[in-house]
Amino acid sequence: MVALVLIAWNAINNVVIGANRPSVSLPGARGDRIAPMQFFKDLSLSTAVAGFVAVLVGFTSSVAIVFQAAQAFGATPAQITSWMWALGLGMGLCSLVPSLILRQPVMVAWSTPGAAVLATAGLAGGFSMGEAIGAFMLSALLITLAGVTGWFERVMNRIPMEIAAALLAGVLARFGLQAFAAAQTALPLVLLMLMVYLVSRRLAARYAVVIPLAAAVVFVAAQGQMAWSAVQLELALPVFTAPQFSVAAAISLAIPLFVVTMASQNLPGVAVIRASGYDLPISRLITLTGLATLVLAPFGAFALNFSAITAAMCMGPEAHADRNRRYTAAVACGAIYVAIGLFGAVITGLLTAFPKELVVAIAGLALLGKSRIARRHSPPFLSLSAAWSLLGWARPSGEWCPAALRYLCNSTGVRRPTARKPPWLPGPIGSSLS
Repeated sequence: MVALVLIAWNAINNVVIGANRPSVSLPGARGDRIAPMQFFKDLSLSTAVAGFVAVLVGFTSSVAIVFQAAQAFGATPAQITSWMWALGLGMGLCSLVPSLILRQPVMVAWSTPGAAVLATAGLAGGFSMGEAIGAFMLSALLITLAGVTGWFERVMNRIPMEIAAALLAGVLARFGLQAFAAAQTALPLVLLMLMVYLVSRRLAARYAVVIPLAAAVVFVAAQGQMAWSAVQLELALPVFTAPQFSVAAAISLAIPLFVVTMASQNLPGVAVIRASGYDLPISRLITLTGLATLVLAPFGAFALNFSAITAAMCMGPEAHADRNRRYTAAVACGAIYVAIGLFGAVITGLLTAFPKELVVAIAGLALLGKSRIARRHSPPFLSLSAAWSLLGWARPSGEWCPAALRYLCNSTGVRRPTARKPPWLPGPIGSSLS
């Protein structure tokens, strides 16, 4: 394992930094040499929990789609385990090592839209696992080409910050709405997490996600809602599958996988990076994800790319007030992904043991206060939408609903420009919402 990490470190360092040190300074990077103990000095409970929550949300929200994609190509249980081994190591090392090198959070995940495309196209086209592997490698070559040529970064540089922030707000909105819609099936749990979050924001803002998560775990454990039977003690082993290349697989699998990965994952991923104020070497990192996918594809890594939702969790103030220390959240996230790769069945069982409502609720709470820039350009949308989802299935009446909306927005730091009260909202809003 140590040898694997050292080899990966040298390879990723050469891709991210290159043979020579970059001529431009990298914000957040503190010196040319990496002090071995500096990471542990920068690490904190809030960043470690942010990394764990990112894995919890990213893994449990889409692992079923990855399983479906593997099964669409007739994967055996051993091959499915190999997929998790390859994806876990790929995501983990591509997040952990660049974050340590650059001292900025680099978040890499699998392509959830890509997995959905593969699950659908695999069943419709009747492709073999070998043809799927060949398509993964072709898509990885295209992603690598996009990074080496730099055309993707040049396109992103032409997108105004306002559009990037709006794209970020759209990415965050889905999880914000899902979080509080979960109250319809687990009202006591979600209300407990929301109340603890609001109090924590006032009294201990640095641990505003840690405390609700701990309270939720205690609550569901006391209620007997943890699915401990899903935990299995066994190691993950890689299974090599020789690639087979065909025109049909290239058209039906490789090209759609490349397109959705770049458009639905890397595009919003870069938007999150830019909106969070980090200046990462985008082209080099795109190249890194392409090369890592190419190497791990025969073992089941279908597509690695920038993450958006989980990146927002590790790049925002909820992870740490000091933006120069938030890279430790990405390192923690990467370390857990590596553990998933090595101990696939054990970690998968632990993560999937949490109730679905807990996962989506903690994701929404972690994202409620995200991105000062996103809030500036899309002011109260996420918090108001989340509150309306929580309160909206009962028709609002009297003054209590506006008061709840005001309290939620004020607790999350949302501000909005002065505007006339919508005619459908009961009671005066007043100026405290701004």
